[in-house]
Amino acid sequence: MRPVSYVANNDITLLESGLQLFPAMIAAIDAARHDVLFETYIFAEDAVARGIEDALIRAAKRGVKVRVLVDWFGTGHRVCCRRAEAFAAAGVHYRVFNPWFKRGVTRTHRKITVVDRSIAFIGGININDDMLCDYEPHRPLPAPRWDFAVQVQGPLLAQIHLEAQAQWARAGHLPLIRRIGLFREMRSQPPTEGAKPMRAAFVVRDNLRNRRTIQRAYLQAIGQARKCVLLANPYFAPGRKFREALAHAAARGVEVTLLIGVGEFKMQDAVARSFYPKLLAAGIKVVEYRKTQLHAKIAVVDDDWATVGSSNCDGLSLFVNQEANIVVRDVGFARAVRAHILRGVADGVPVHLEEFAGFGWVRRALYGTAYLAYKFAMRIFAIGYA
Repeated sequence: MRPVSYVANNDITLLESGLQLFPAMIAAIDAARHDVLFETYIFAEDAVARGIEDALIRAAKRGVKVRVLVDWFGTGHRVCCRRAEAFAAAGVHYRVFNPWFKRGVTRTHRKITVVDRSIAFIGGININDDMLCDYEPHRPLPAPRWDFAVQVQGPLLAQIHLEAQAQWARAGHLPLIRRIGLFREMRSQPPTEGAKPMRAAFVVRDNLRNRRTIQRAYLQAIGQARKCVLLANPYFAPGRKFREALAHAAARGVEVTLLIGVGEFKMQDAVARSFYPKLLAAGIKVVEYRKTQLHAKIAVVDDDWATVGSSNCDGLSLFVNQEANIVVRDVGFARAVRAHILRGVADGVPVHLEEFAGFGWVRRALYGTAYLAYKFAMRIFAIGYA
C-alpha cells in the first residue's frame, strides 16, 4: 500500500459551516490580483450563493482570471444555464462538469477554491445556505447544516493549484495527446519540503491515477490506530476492506466511534443500518445524528491524524466520484476536529445492539433488501467495491 505523501510547513485552519467559510472565501476572492480557480458540486441560487457569485464577478471585472467549474448534476441544468449567461457577461470563464452524463456516471463532488496560489479552501461545504436543505433548497433545516472545510496556506498549495488547473483542463475539450501530457506532468511533480511540524497531504480520488487514494489514506490511519478512531459521515456504506479495518481496530482495543447522519434518504438510512449489527457486535460504537443535516466528512485517529474533505464513506465517493480531502498530521488540528466530533456525538442518539434483536422480519427484510440493491448498483458502477 503506497504511503500518503505529506508536505511540511503549512498553515491549515478548520472552518465550521458556511458561517465561517463564506466570509473568508469572499475576502480572499476580493483580494485576488491574478487568478481564482473555483470548483464546487452544488452552486445554489439562494442569497448566500449569490454573494459568492458576486465576488467572483467583481474579481473578473478587476481583470483577475476567474475560472469556475460546477457539477451539472449537483447544481442542476437550469441553474447551470442561468449562471453561464451571468458569468459570460462578466468575463468569468465557466465550465460545467459532465453535462447529461456524456462521460459516464462520474460526478465532480469536490469543493476547491484556490486564489493567487497563496490561499486555498477545501472541504465538504457546497455553495448554499446553511439553513436550507441542499437537495430540497426551499425546505428550511431545524438547525444549521453541520459541515466543515479548511483554509490552507503553505507549500501544499502548489499541489492543490496544479490539481485544480488539471481538473479545469479535463472538463474542457482536451485532445487525447494533451490529456496524456497533462497526466505525465502531474505525475512528475516532486513533493515540496518544509521545515515546520504541521504536515499535510492533499489526496484526491479520480478514475485514472488515484482510484483508491482516499480510501488508502483512511485504511493506513485506521490500521495504525492505537487509541481511538472517531469518524463523522452522512452516508456510511463503505466496502468490505473499510468495514474490516474498523472491526480489526476495535478488536485491538481501539475505541472506534461512528457518527452517522440519518433522516435525509430512507434508502440510504436502510443501507447504513444494514451494517449496524456486525459493527456493534465488533465493539464499534454507532451514534446517529438527527439534530439537522449532517454533511461533514471528517475523522480523527489517535492524537495527530485528521482529515476533512468532500469524500463520503460510501461506494460513490470511494470508487466513482471525483473527490478531494486534506489529511493533516498535527496534534492541535486533530484536537480541534476531535472536539467537534465529540460535540456531535453528544448531540446524537446512540445505537444499541439490543435494538436490532427486537426488529421484526419486515424491517430486517427492508435493511437486507436495501443492502443487496446498493451492492448490486455498486458492482455495476464502482469497480473495486466489495
